[in-house]
Amino acid sequence: MATFLYKLGRLAFRRRHVVALIWVALLALAGVGAASAPPAGSTSFSIPGTEAQKAFDLLEERFPGASADGATARVVFKAPDGETMTDAGNKAAVQKTVRELSDGSEVASVTDPYTAHAVSKDGTIAYTQVKYDVSGMELEESTKDALQDAAQQARDAGLTVEIGGDALSAMPETGATEIIGIAIAAVVLVVTFGSLVAAGLPLLTALIGVGIGVSSITALANVLDLGSTTSTLAMMIGLAVGIDYALFIVSRYRAELAEGREREEAAGRAVGTAGSAVVFAGLTVVIALVGLAVVNIPMLTKMGVAAAGTVVIAVLIALTLIPALLGYAGRKVKPAGEKSRLLGGGRAAKKAAGEPAGTARPNMGTRWANFVVRRPVAVLLLGVVGLGAAAVPAASLELGLPDDGSQPTSTTQRRAYDLLSEGFGPGFNGPLMVVVDAQASDAPKAVFTDVVEEIKGLKDVAAVTPPAPNQAGDTATITVVPQSKPSSVTTEDLVHSIRDAGAGVKADTGATVLVTGSTAMNIDVSQKLNDALLPYLVLVVGLAFLLLIVVFRSVLVPLKAALGFLLSVLAALGAVVAVFQWGWLADLMGVEQTGPVMSMMPIFMVGVVFGLAMDYEVFLVTRMREAHVHGETPSQAVVTGFRHGARVVTAAAVIMIAVFAGFIGSSESMVKMIGFGLAIAVFFDAFVVRMALVPAVLALLGRRAWWLPKWLDRALPNVDVEGEGLRTQTDPDADREAVRV
Repeated sequence: MATFLYKLGRLAFRRRHVVALIWVALLALAGVGAASAPPAGSTSFSIPGTEAQKAFDLLEERFPGASADGATARVVFKAPDGETMTDAGNKAAVQKTVRELSDGSEVASVTDPYTAHAVSKDGTIAYTQVKYDVSGMELEESTKDALQDAAQQARDAGLTVEIGGDALSAMPETGATEIIGIAIAAVVLVVTFGSLVAAGLPLLTALIGVGIGVSSITALANVLDLGSTTSTLAMMIGLAVGIDYALFIVSRYRAELAEGREREEAAGRAVGTAGSAVVFAGLTVVIALVGLAVVNIPMLTKMGVAAAGTVVIAVLIALTLIPALLGYAGRKVKPAGEKSRLLGGGRAAKKAAGEPAGTARPNMGTRWANFVVRRPVAVLLLGVVGLGAAAVPAASLELGLPDDGSQPTSTTQRRAYDLLSEGFGPGFNGPLMVVVDAQASDAPKAVFTDVVEEIKGLKDVAAVTPPAPNQAGDTATITVVPQSKPSSVTTEDLVHSIRDAGAGVKADTGATVLVTGSTAMNIDVSQKLNDALLPYLVLVVGLAFLLLIVVFRSVLVPLKAALGFLLSVLAALGAVVAVFQWGWLADLMGVEQTGPVMSMMPIFMVGVVFGLAMDYEVFLVTRMREAHVHGETPSQAVVTGFRHGARVVTAAAVIMIAVFAGFIGSSESMVKMIGFGLAIAVFFDAFVVRMALVPAVLALLGRRAWWLPKWLDRALPNVDVEGEGLRTQTDPDADREAVRV
């Protein structure tokens, strides 16, 4: 591996014009594809294997056109204090609004509150339902403007008017914090490298990689049914790993220059050594992201595969475009320890020249590693207890999917949700749709009636509509309004009660009773994700464990890496619960509405954080193994690994935290939560697990850390991540100095 990558790095350095041209051409091609692609429609949300999905599929089959994915809007009216919606003036204003809404070119239907019984019992609140021919993302701006104008005219008449539904949905905005995150990354790179040119290379290549990845996703969004969150996530992860992977290559290149090697040789060696770590680190991230397919939720699978694609691009760019750009940069990229004149390089050089030999002060990484090696038990206990305390809130984790009730109170969607709850009860915003398939029954109508009566007798039922059969008369839909809010445990119990009652109906009549709707779908998704978490952990951690055994040629080091990951991800989940569910620091994070954590968050965080955690493990521990293989004692190897790698790993972690934290400013709650969760997870993993627990455990294990059964040593392929092949290739005597472990 190292020899191949060494040759690749030298080739890219020499043929830099061709390499640069290829990447620019790919960026242009992806950009043209994105610009000419049709806009993506609404993302279909299907959950194969769940009862709610089976009911949706049955509706499409038995009620053609009834379950079309057109946008909907609920325009909710509230009368002024002391008045009712049935007063002549208020009624006239509502009916005028209904007429204006009906005139829209994309409007399929509009209900009249006074004929559809959509007025609350006390008469103060009413609503009209608007259905459109196209999805919310495809609605013309003129249609959205007409909806808001009609609502404004009713407000001018003295009514309180709010609009719910997905008709006013918009693309998520990330805000200025994303740019701030990139700016912080730029500052960290300048401080790390002491050179504007060297600092600019990782940023430039990361932006090129993200540009290619996100443009490709945009170009394929309509064909592959990719949502807006997919491209945002790909941008988030692509930026973070793109900067980090390039950072490691450039850092190793500068270290090779400091040892006196020619620039082409230094580029080859940087790609051969640090590049090997990049390949394996990238592979663990890809395994974790593609492994999301085991959950069998198409949207989650697409998000994982798309993000994995951007990681692959980041790895390829680090291995080819970085050495090519280093060739263009020439002497503007200084050896390690030197700064450019613009950043005080001249003064530093003069100061260094006046110092006696051997008086250089150990760097921070060396001092920290020496401290941990001297006190491993105290550091280990403190780190484990700290992460355990941070993980405590995770025990109160509540899962759910967002609806208008989780929107900030400043939005019209949330205010419409609250008005409907006030006028029609908290369960009105999450009605259950019961689908009765009586095709196998001799008396379908009697079955429909029996099901309605059965449901009316259950707890927590506020209202049940009469059955609405299809044209064939063999299938009917029944709407059930719970007394409790959609996200409550009581509503979940009601769904299970209806399904249990349906089992009895099937036994007696042969008819099938299915429960669906957004509330039932949320319940089924949460259950499916909970069921998939353990198999996903086993698959991803198992594959990565095997991969790390090959990389480190050790059993205990990969085991320690996996256990450290579990600690950091539990602590990160605890922080997510504390902020987004309990409301701690909610104002600071811009969280306007607390509530259940996104159902997909735990399993998605497990996948992404595991991949990123293994990045730091590979980058830091490969340096330690390299030193140990070349004859150092285990404790010396830990210190050497930190002397060479701590500064770069710290910079990489700060950059990744800054990039992820930049997405906390997003207007979409899922993106905000993912950004915060990944940022805090990287903080815990990099600075507590990898920087404290890893050296402490390795110091305690000593030589046992690198133990590998002889039979397994013979069976495993030698991937040579440490670059031992390069060492012996250029220095034949070096192989006699290496220690086999």
